[in-house]
Amino acid sequence: MKKLQLVVLMAAVVSMSAMAQEKVATKGKMLVASDGARLGAVYRVTEDGSAQVIIDGKMVSIPANTLSAPDGKLTTSLTHREVLNMH
Repeated sequence: MKKLQLVVLMAAVVSMSAMAQEKVATKGKMLVASDGARLGAVYRVTEDGSAQVIIDGKMVSIPANTLSAPDGKLTTSLTHREVLNMH
């Protein structure tokens, strides 16, 4: 019985881990800042789900934990100014 409980627990942990790593960003999708400014199209999505965008000729990585896609619109919780200050 304890082996079954262990297997069920392990399956739950793996499932939650996979959900946490779900990538919101997709290559080519327009990324918008929280203040409504268009940042640019996603150039690349990293292993951890961060979106990389080229801004002013420089690659900027937008952390995955700031990304969401309400109504299918890829948005970061960062403002345009915060993103510009990242590079």
